[in-house]
Amino acid sequence: MKRILLIQTAFLGDVILATPVIAELKRLFPTTEISILVKKGNESLLENNPHIEEVFTFEKSKGKYKEILRLVRTFRKLQFDLAINLHRFGSSGLITMLSGAKKTIGFAKNPFSFAFSKRLPHAIGDGTHEVARNLSLIKEFGAVDLRRPELYPSQANKERINPYAQGQFFCFAPASVWFTKQLPIEKWIELAVKKSAEGKVYLLGGKQDHDFCEQIRSAIPNTQIINLCGALNLLESAALMSSATRNYVNDSGPLHMASAMNAPVTAFFCSTIPEFGFGPLSDDSTILQVEEKISCRPCGLHGHASCPKDDFQCGLAIDLSHE
Repeated sequence: MKRILLIQTAFLGDVILATPVIAELKRLFPTTEISILVKKGNESLLENNPHIEEVFTFEKSKGKYKEILRLVRTFRKLQFDLAINLHRFGSSGLITMLSGAKKTIGFAKNPFSFAFSKRLPHAIGDGTHEVARNLSLIKEFGAVDLRRPELYPSQANKERINPYAQGQFFCFAPASVWFTKQLPIEKWIELAVKKSAEGKVYLLGGKQDHDFCEQIRSAIPNTQIINLCGALNLLESAALMSSATRNYVNDSGPLHMASAMNAPVTAFFCSTIPEFGFGPLSDDSTILQVEEKISCRPCGLHGHASCPKDDFQCGLAIDLSHE
């Protein structure tokens, strides 16, 4: 094969969990050019990845169908031998179907999978990791069952975080797109009080997370807690996490950044459960969740904007006493 296209136009974490497929494809087909399509905004995650020939972006803000048409025209000209779709929703399926690739592979849950050359099941809830599900799409070529995700911070990224990576320090990534995936703010404050007695605490996230993290920082009269939301880019954050004494994250994108850097991590699972397949893959990893069974948990795969029962016990009852 001369050219392979990988498609993953979902969230930041999903792109990170696609990198094992990229690495395996390059191992199996070392002379093949591998390209990937991601949602606009996630492309910086893949900078410096030695296995990728080109990164294409899908920018829905320009008009979904206009973008699909632009991408399909581009991909048809490139004449891919294989297109692999890791995304389970319609727009990516349409792109795959119309890509002109000689062979197309994806998950049967995609509404356009009827037009793929091969479609495989995507079962959530049996404990299979998402990386393993993704790799199952290329099992026929000899792919391994599981491997860790990969990110490649540059030397400049590493030099940028050097002033922060001194002594013992901890990275917190408190924010999430979904409220019920997010450890409650009072629990983050509780944890920040404890860890700031041991070293610096860096609060990580995007510009949109600054105000939320500032509530945590301002609640504690301690100069050891520093709000870096919006100050570091994604690969700089990954580089800082790789040097941290420990990282504390939700069931969200930063969890997978820690896995990709094989960084020590504690992951909080509130309304979601590890059995969905999105747990950490670092050698030193811990999952914290409520110990007692809660009848309404899990309340969904992606979380909610608020607790459906208004008590959020799956988050508030998480025990931090041993952290």
